[in-house]
Amino acid sequence: MSGILNAIGISSKGLSVQRAKMNVVAQNIANAETAETPEGGPYRRKRVTVQEEKVSDFKSLLRQADTHVARTHPNHRPGRQHILNEEVNSSSVAMTEIEDPESSFKLVYDPSHPEANEEGYVRMPDIEIINEMVDMMAATRAYEANTVAISSAKTMAKDALEI
Repeated sequence: MSGILNAIGISSKGLSVQRAKMNVVAQNIANAETAETPEGGPYRRKRVTVQEEKVSDFKSLLRQADTHVARTHPNHRPGRQHILNEEVNSSSVAMTEIEDPESSFKLVYDPSHPEANEEGYVRMPDIEIINEMVDMMAATRAYEANTVAISSAKTMAKDALEI
């Protein structure tokens, strides 16, 4: 049963990541024409970065401690040694919202704009709506895949209880 709970936990983390990506894409689309931000200058495209973050659980901390408090012959505890020697790979996901370092600006000729320079050009965010929509569609599909995975895990758990 813990395997099913782990699957649901992993998929729920995936849901959080994809929701954050959709929020950032929506923010990018909403600010595609923002020439001046409170920080100064045009809006800079944002994105979500995701990386693995190792998480320690009790078993791995106990294994690292390598205490010699209660040692007995391994044959006196059949099956127990296998559990303690089992490799525990637990990790989590760390996501951060960052300004895209590759994002730049485009110059748009609009002399009537309040932010226009002497030549009539305005620095605008270089946000391509089509690229943002593709990112939104990918995040939506990944979100849907995670909801299907959670639903499947719930169905498996329910079916296992009916056996």
